[in-house]
Amino acid sequence: MKVAITGATGFVGSLLVKRLHREGHRILVLTRNTGFAQKVFPSGAFPNLEIVAYKPTTSGSWQSAIAPCDGVVHLAGEPIGEGRWTAERKQEILNSRKLGTQKIVEAIVNANPRPTVLVNASAIGYYGTSETATFDETSLSGKDFLAQVCQAWEAEAIKVKDAGVRLVILRFGIALGNGGALAKMIPPFQLFAGGPIGSGRQWFSWIHVDDLVNLILQALIKPQIEGVYNATAPNPVRMGDLSQTLGQVMHRPSWLPVPSFAIEALLGDGAIVVLEGQKVLPKRTIETGFEYRYPNLQSALTQILA
Repeated sequence: MKVAITGATGFVGSLLVKRLHREGHRILVLTRNTGFAQKVFPSGAFPNLEIVAYKPTTSGSWQSAIAPCDGVVHLAGEPIGEGRWTAERKQEILNSRKLGTQKIVEAIVNANPRPTVLVNASAIGYYGTSETATFDETSLSGKDFLAQVCQAWEAEAIKVKDAGVRLVILRFGIALGNGGALAKMIPPFQLFAGGPIGSGRQWFSWIHVDDLVNLILQALIKPQIEGVYNATAPNPVRMGDLSQTLGQVMHRPSWLPVPSFAIEALLGDGAIVVLEGQKVLPKRTIETGFEYRYPNLQSALTQILA
């Protein structure tokens, strides 16, 4: 099949592209930075890959490139865990997802022939934060900023169903692998200064990036997969347990907590990403028969850090 991908040069997207390439699929990379994409995916190594420049929140000629594709994976969006959440930054985070998805859906609807499936990223921030509640795909949305962003994000994606296109929304947990969030956690442990962030009681709903890529592939290929699925491992942990397990795997102590005020001073409102969390279970994902390679944190971290 031929798959169009936004966010293809990111942590998850680049691994997805490599997996699709290994399996012989054709790939269309929609990117804001074609030069960088060409470095990440050199033509000699990726002969079945095409790179097209696009502006995520603007209609344009790039949209016509989607027509020959069988499926679309939409991963693009401004990072939420980097920098302070000024009013301007919050608007950028919202627009990148709401308008970006709107333009992808517009391209799919106008394509002839149309792709048959859209796999659209969302996030477990949809549920809001809690130290006591447990959420699954049937749970109501939260009311904080990230929950509002996810609601707007998903509302735009749902419009593709009016054109008869199968829609799969994957609410991502924290993806663990050689990069992403884990890359920021490891250095303090290497210096024997690792420890939990904040109270340590906040929930950390995670997924090994290999499982996440497998889940995206399943969503693309299996026509019976439709609707909302939590892209999380079946065994979420509290931040304190994450830090302890990471220390054990790295043979380092986990004794030096990062106080909440230090994170808040650095990130402002954005500190909610690491200081508050939610316990999210992948109920519908498990019901599909999806088999996790790394259902437990110990096995996931051991594989990543081996």
